[in-house]
Amino acid sequence: MSVETPSTRERILRAAADLLTQGGREAVSTRAVGAAAGVQAPTLYRLFGDKDGLLAAVASYGFEEYLSAKRAQGRSGDPVADLRRGWDLHVDFGLSRPAFYVLMYGDARPGAGSPAARESERILAGLIGRIAAAGRLRLPVDRAARMVHAASVGVTLALIATDPGARDPELSTLSREAVLSAITTDPPGDGGGAGVAGRAVALQAALAPDDPRLTPGERTLLAEWLDRLSR
Repeated sequence: MSVETPSTRERILRAAADLLTQGGREAVSTRAVGAAAGVQAPTLYRLFGDKDGLLAAVASYGFEEYLSAKRAQGRSGDPVADLRRGWDLHVDFGLSRPAFYVLMYGDARPGAGSPAARESERILAGLIGRIAAAGRLRLPVDRAARMVHAASVGVTLALIATDPGARDPELSTLSREAVLSAITTDPPGDGGGAGVAGRAVALQAALAPDDPRLTPGERTLLAEWLDRLSR
């Protein structure tokens, strides 16, 4: 029995990525990918399971460039500025690789996210968590992350669906700043600060879920109080 090598998988993914770029998701059939990669259908099924598995692998393959940039983004002393850069990186990738982006986000279904999309969401949650730890987040981390994700994906898909010549060049920036204004506060030294709600969010972010200094009952009660104060 033949043993599949990494080069076989890579060849299939490259072929599928080319088909996706040229003709969209509909062009990525197992037959077309097999023909382009020079492999038989059983090879595709052994490596990817089914067409959905193949599409998820193609999405991760195309998204790796974006994830590499996100991982290498680094940190500045201003977590809100880092979130701005993260938003811009997200939108820029979508506009430069629209076929991959639409594959990732254009057919959203509960529980159907690819590993690449989940990693992107984890990176976003980390950025939001740093803002919370700095005492500058108005909302709980999970809600703020969902807001940023929904807004950035919506803006990117809207821009992709618009003819490049008709795109509003300020749409992403205006949307980004509106969301940031809704979820963050000014630094305390600038006359801002998050007040009681922001401090509650910061404490939520700082406390480990299994903090040994508290009993399970105390952790549950504290979580309820902090959640109430943060809202």
